[in-house]
Formats: sequence, structure tokens, C-alpha cells
Amino acid sequence: MFIGHYAVSYALKSVDKEVSLGTLFLAVQFVDILFFPLTLLGIERFRLLKNFTQSTHFDLQYMPYSHSLLATFFWGLACLILMLFLNSKRKLRIAAIVAIAVMSHWFLDLLVHTPDLPISIHSTSTKVGFGLWNHAWATYLLEAMLLVVGLFLYFRSAASHSRVKKIGMMIFAAVLLAINWLNIFGELSATDTETSLAITTTIAYLVIALIAYVLDYTSSPAASFRKKPV
Repeated sequence: MFIGHYAVSYALKSVDKEVSLGTLFLAVQFVDILFFPLTLLGIERFRLLKNFTQSTHFDLQYMPYSHSLLATFFWGLACLILMLFLNSKRKLRIAAIVAIAVMSHWFLDLLVHTPDLPISIHSTSTKVGFGLWNHAWATYLLEAMLLVVGLFLYFRSAASHSRVKKIGMMIFAAVLLAINWLNIFGELSATDTETSLAITTTIAYLVIALIAYVLDYTSSPAASFRKKPV
């Protein structure tokens, strides 16, 4: 799952307006941001296999330290502790929201992945996945629906959102939908390699989070008068 994860970011932002949307965008993709550098280091593995499923060319072979259920809870707890450390006011609520965002990744992935999600980090761990990736249109529509619902909750939570902010966010969402279309229905390029995709995908996650941060923060008419969000 790709843009479906960002639906969680929008929904959680509606729970507490003080948490940065950019932080939540990083949090929901944290285990993927971790996974690709680990593959570059040879610690985890995937291979490109054209049309491995209808929705992806990734054969995710070994990822217990980023994508196992046990690891996901560990990374969620680690991020909770980190947020408490970074937040000078020690706001447990914000830290807990970020931790929930991190841990949500595994449960959404469970819907779409083939059985490649480990339960624990042990090499013989049971692997699970409901396999929606085998149905491209169902995958795309599910992610699109989740994103729209998340964006609706985000807008509903604050009547003070300016028209510029709303338009900017809707354009951003449309771009994400277009990217996901290419992600699901696009073909592998002859120049694509595991290394190149690991690097470009990681950069893409960071850029998308930065855009979310900027749109959420600077588009607000009150942005210059409020404290920078966590």
C-alpha cells in the first residue's frame, strides 16, 4: 500500500491539530523508509519481478526488521519515546499519535500484501498477507477511497482552513492519486534496478512528507502567529 497510508496521517491530524502533518506522513511510511536503506545494506531483500502481482513488480523476500508485526510495534514504541524526548512540553498525546501512525503501516499492508509480512523477526516466522495486490483495480480504488476519507476528516476538523490551503491540499491529493496510478498500472523501465528504486523511492517519501508539511503549515492564515508544530 502507498497512498492509503497517508489517509491515516490526515485522519490523525484531525485528532490533534498540534502534530505536524509532515511528521505524520513520515510516520506512516516509517517502516518503508527504513526498509529500502536496509536493502541497500543487504540486511533485507527484495527483487524486481515484472508483474509479480497485478499491482506491483516487487517480490518482497526478506524484511523482518522493518515489516514484521513485532518490529512494527518496536518502531512505534521507539518513535513514541523519541517524540517525547524531542517535544519540550513532553506531550504524551502527540507522541502516542505518531506511534499509532507508525504501527498503522503493518495493518494496512496486511490487506494488500501477498503472504510476505512476518509476524516476528525469526527466520521461520509465519508470514501473512491478504493479497489484494493480485487485483489492481481493487487496490487502486481502496487506496483512493481511504485517501479521500482521510482528507475529508482533515478538512472537517478545522473550519479555519483557508481556501488556498484546501485547494493546495486537493491538488496534492490529486497528484498522489496520479502517482499511485503509475505505481500500480505502470510498467518497469529497462533501467530500473533494485538499487535505483530503493534510492528514488526513499527520496520520494521524504519529498512527499516535506510537501505535506509545507502545505499544512504555511497555507494557514494564522501560520505566522503560531508556534511551529512538532
